[in-house]
Amino acid sequence: MIYTFAAINVGSFELEMGIYEISPKFGVRRIDHVRHMIALGKDTFNTGKISYPQVEEICQVLEEFGRVMKSYQVADYRACATTAMREAQNNKIVLDQIRVRTGIQIHIVSNSEQRLTSYKALASRDAEFQKIIQSGTAVVDMGFGSLQVSLFDKDALMSTQNLPLGVLRLRQSMSRLRATAQQEQSLIRETIDNELVTYRKIYLKDKDVQNLIGIGTPLLTMYYKMEGMTAQKDRVTREEFDRFFNRLCAMNLDQIEETFDVNAEYASLLFPAAAILERMFELTGAQMLWVPGIRIEDGIAAEYAQEKKLLKFHHDFDNDIIVTSRNMAKRYKCHMSHVQTVETEALQVFDSLKKYHGLGDRERLLLRIAAVLHSCGKFVTMRDASDRAYNIIMATEIIGLSHLERELVANVVRYQMLPFKYNEVEIHEDEVGSSRLATPENLTMVIAKLTAMLRLANSMDRGHKGKLLGCRIVVKDKQLVITTDYPGDVMLESISIQQKGDFFEEIFGIRPVLKQKKKV
Repeated sequence: MIYTFAAINVGSFELEMGIYEISPKFGVRRIDHVRHMIALGKDTFNTGKISYPQVEEICQVLEEFGRVMKSYQVADYRACATTAMREAQNNKIVLDQIRVRTGIQIHIVSNSEQRLTSYKALASRDAEFQKIIQSGTAVVDMGFGSLQVSLFDKDALMSTQNLPLGVLRLRQSMSRLRATAQQEQSLIRETIDNELVTYRKIYLKDKDVQNLIGIGTPLLTMYYKMEGMTAQKDRVTREEFDRFFNRLCAMNLDQIEETFDVNAEYASLLFPAAAILERMFELTGAQMLWVPGIRIEDGIAAEYAQEKKLLKFHHDFDNDIIVTSRNMAKRYKCHMSHVQTVETEALQVFDSLKKYHGLGDRERLLLRIAAVLHSCGKFVTMRDASDRAYNIIMATEIIGLSHLERELVANVVRYQMLPFKYNEVEIHEDEVGSSRLATPENLTMVIAKLTAMLRLANSMDRGHKGKLLGCRIVVKDKQLVITTDYPGDVMLESISIQQKGDFFEEIFGIRPVLKQKKKV
C-alpha cells in the first residue's frame, strides 16, 4: 500500500511543502516540492511580531498548498512552524487566522523537536549516516533563525547546542549599520567568531571532529552552485570549500544574484551562510563536508512513516536523548555510579507498576532522564539543590524533548526533595496544547507519579553504594515488595524507603517495603 503525504514547513524565510509517497517496500520518496519566499523572520527579529500583510500572504500561499494537496489526493499532512513563528509575540493570533481561513492546523515545534526532525531525515539515509558518525562528526544545521551544532561520535549524540547565528538574524543585525560590503563581511565574521570561539572552549576542547554534515536550505542554495558540485556529488573537501569561499568573498551583491539565480534578498544571506561553514571548518579541523540534500519536510515525512510503522530507523534516537542527558550530568559533576543506580532502579519500579500508573513508553523515558539529572543542582549549591536543578534543566536544551516534556522532567527533579503541592506545580499552559495528555490536571498527575517513583528509586540507593542493585520488585497484597540478597547492612535504605513511602502510597495506594533475604 502506498500513502501520499504532505509535509509543510513555515520557516523564517520561506514556506515549503513536500509531497511524498510512503510505502513499506520503497520507504519515503519525495515526488514534488514547492516553496514560496516570505521573510517572516524580518518582522519577528525586528519588531517581535508578524505583521498583518504577512499573515495575509501566508494564508494565500497555504490555500494554494491546499489545492496542490488536493490534486495529489494526499491521505494526510503535517504542518510545523519554526523560529520566526516560535518567537513572534502574536503567534497564537496568526495560527488562529491560518486555521480559520485555510483549514490548515500548524504546530509550533520547539527547537529541540525541530532539530530531531532534521536528524530523522538524515537517518533515513541510513547506511551513509551510520557510517559517517562512527568517527567524530559535527552536524551543522543551518537555519534562517538559528544554528544548531551537534556532535556525534561512535554512533551516539554527545552534545547539541543552539546558537543565535541564523543567517537571516545575522543579516538583520547588519542592516541597521551603514557599512561597506567589506566592513559588513568583517563584522559578520567577528559576530560568528564571538559565538563559536566560546562554543569551542566549552564543547570542542577534547573532541576529534573529522567530518561536518551540513543541512539547511541556505546551505543547499550554495552547494549546487559551487564549482564542480552536482546533485550526484554530495561530498566537499576543505580545499574545495576554501576555493569557493574565497570566490564568494570577492563577489558583489549583483554577482551573487546572477551566480546563484536568487533575488537580492536571498543573495544577501549567502555570505553569512558560507562564513558559518568556513569558521566551522577552521574551529573543528574537519576535512570533509557531507551535504545529504535533506530538508525539514523530509524529516516530517520520515517521522510520519515511522509512526505508521512504514519505516524503521536503525539509529536509536531515544538513546541520543539519554546519552546527551548523561553528558549533561557529567558536566555538572554528578556522582555517576549513583546516577546509574537510581536510573536502573527507577525503571525497575516503573515496570513493576505497569498495571497501576497508566503511563507509556514516553513517560518511562522522561522518568529515566529525571533520574539521570536528579542531582545536577548540587553543582550550584548543596542547599536548595532541587530548585537549582529545575533552573538548569529548563535552561538547557535536551534534543528530542518538547518544551513541555522538559518542563515535566524539571518538575519531577524539583519535587523529589520538596513537599509536593498539587496547586503549585509550574506548568505553562501555553505548551499544553502540544501534549497528548491534554490538560494541566493530567500533567500534574503525571509529574506526581514520576516524582513518587524517583523519590523511591533515590531512597533505594541512599548510601550511594548500590546495595539494592539486582533486587526483585513485585506488587503483592497492596505492597511494593523490594527483595534483596545483599548480605550487609541495609538499615539506611530501609529507613529512607519508609520515609518516602507515605507519598508513594498516597499516589498509588501501594506501600513500598524492603525485605532482606538472609543467607542460611
